[in-house]
Amino acid sequence: MDSGLYIAASGMLAEMVRQEQISDQLANVNTPGFKAERATQEGFGELLLQNTATGAPVGRLSLGVQIGETTTDLTPAGIHETGEALDFAIEGEGFFAVRTGAGVRYTRNGQLSVDAEGNLTDQLGDPVLGANGAPVRLRADGTVAPGDIGVFEVAGAEKQGDNLYTGNTTGQAKGKVRAGFLEESAVNPSQAMVQMISSFRALEADQKSIQTINETLGESAGQVGAIG
Repeated sequence: MDSGLYIAASGMLAEMVRQEQISDQLANVNTPGFKAERATQEGFGELLLQNTATGAPVGRLSLGVQIGETTTDLTPAGIHETGEALDFAIEGEGFFAVRTGAGVRYTRNGQLSVDAEGNLTDQLGDPVLGANGAPVRLRADGTVAPGDIGVFEVAGAEKQGDNLYTGNTTGQAKGKVRAGFLEESAVNPSQAMVQMISSFRALEADQKSIQTINETLGESAGQVGAIG
């Protein structure tokens, strides 16, 4: 089998992962506190080529690419004022904590609401926790003070979907909660579109390479059969 097929195929697989990540970014361009994931591409390996008659080295042949490390850029984004009483933003480092069916998860999305029992919840209906680990409840006057909401420092934060993260809390973070504000999505839509076009062109080039190699192999097989 022509090694070029495997090299081009590995490139297509890597670009498909990149396409999924960019699509996720564009879908969350307006999601408060959203952080983008990025995957690095690295060489799959190299094959040392030698002269079969003399054993002298000819050179190296790349075996394609593979997805390396996938990281999430957790750098705090800017915040903007909404004027909504149940919108909260963390100015600086830290995460809100919510208690889900799978355990405590962390988020930067402060677009919150209140359930029928007066508990502060996220958009999925999971209770938001205070600094003491207990659910945050409305005060007697029907408001929620920014200081009631816990801001946690989380080590090894890993994205788990729905803008939530897992990790190990190491105490209270230095970030300050501001009421009536939301953190912006960390996605730059113009930049994401340029990356999407670039990725699509790379994917298209790999696809054309596979098609060309396939046609060449087909012609070679036909010629061998004709000679026989």
